[in-house]
Amino acid sequence: MTLKISIDAGSPTAPYEQLRAQISDQARSGRLPVGHKLPTVRGLAEELGLAANTVAKAYRVLESDGVIETRGRAGTFVAAAGDAAARRAATAAAAYAAEAHRLGLDRADAEAAVADALRAVYGA
Repeated sequence: MTLKISIDAGSPTAPYEQLRAQISDQARSGRLPVGHKLPTVRGLAEELGLAANTVAKAYRVLESDGVIETRGRAGTFVAAAGDAAARRAATAAAAYAAEAHRLGLDRADAEAAVADALRAVYGA
């Protein structure tokens, strides 16, 4: 398995976010298996023509999301992200449901708000 990243310099999406999204998608889909060693920050930055700080920022966000883990001098590896992502999504959903209920929304209105938000993010 190899990491396949393509950064579109003309995209309105910041390069670090493009990098984060592509690594996250590949890890969650299994194209990058759990335990796969990622390139060093400097190595990936050179390969992609990005600043090291850009790659470091993407790696920090991926680590906080539970997608990757840093093992000191051993390097950075793909973590078992599916479980972490599912737990975080369930926590966010529970918080939303509690807030919608507190605000007095009925179930249909709360579900409609979620559907609208999902359409905005994922498209129709």
